[in-house]
Amino acid sequence: MKRKNRWRAWGILALTLAALLGGCSKETVVEEEAQEPEAYTRSQMMVIAVTERNRYEQVYTDKIWDAVMENGDTFEQYLLDQVRVFLENMKTMTLLAQESQITISSGEADRVRRVARNYYSSLTRKEIEYLGISEADVVTLYEDYHMAGKVVEVLTDGLDLEVSDSEAKVITIKQVETGDRLKAEAVHERMAQEGSDFSAVARDVTGASPQEKKLWRGQVSEALEEAAFALAAGEISPVVEADGMFYVIQCVNDYEMDATRERKTQIYKERKNWAFQQIYEKFAADHSVAISDEAWSEVTFEGGDQVLTSSFFQLYQEEFGSQGY
Repeated sequence: MKRKNRWRAWGILALTLAALLGGCSKETVVEEEAQEPEAYTRSQMMVIAVTERNRYEQVYTDKIWDAVMENGDTFEQYLLDQVRVFLENMKTMTLLAQESQITISSGEADRVRRVARNYYSSLTRKEIEYLGISEADVVTLYEDYHMAGKVVEVLTDGLDLEVSDSEAKVITIKQVETGDRLKAEAVHERMAQEGSDFSAVARDVTGASPQEKKLWRGQVSEALEEAAFALAAGEISPVVEADGMFYVIQCVNDYEMDATRERKTQIYKERKNWAFQQIYEKFAADHSVAISDEAWSEVTFEGGDQVLTSSFFQLYQEEFGSQGY
């Protein structure tokens, strides 16, 4: 199967390269000599694969394994492919950290070992035997996962990623949408003349209630965005034509404080991710780590029906307050 070492959005998964580490220490330690990272063992790869298999099954039930992807792969094959890419990228990021002389501090190492102990002690005897895992194997996985997050933080520290309130601003609007220009104009004229209830006028003219929604920049067409963000609370826009439809907008709230704060955080993370992606892709072009087909062929879900462990990423998040990389 053709695979690409690239960033992917995983939705519900913890394995998302776009979700940057939010609580990682920026302390760095210079090592006298960096060591080339080795490939993961079968046991370590199985921990991640089984974790994600069980997380998916908890959400979608075992019916998820009946799904077939657009390219004809089973969902199981798709998931295994994603886990392989994740592990290759994580190991490449540890190599980038070594070249950049970044390590985890002694305090971070203690916390990583604590998480590893908690995870390992949560495994049943059957799970340990099936995975073939040792506590030392788990420590290595958590160290690399933590390092992957830390290298993002350290290498993007100091970059100008500031997000202004104007860029992140979120407003609440009510919106009439119709394919009939005359109806849109009638809504606007009645509101201008009578100052009536917008929802009542919209229902009377179009037969439908207006949509109420939060809006931020980049979400709709430029014409609608300009019209909506030009309004103060309570004001009505003129008729706006966009994509063959006609709109009249009422601004309900011209500054949603909490939503704007959340949007600002989201934009900041996107910028940080983009900035690191440029660094990562340049490095990975010559230094990426690949798991061989022979080694990966040993990773399988067969015979693991009683292996229910799914807390690998959850325990890390509980300790560090973040999702990792």
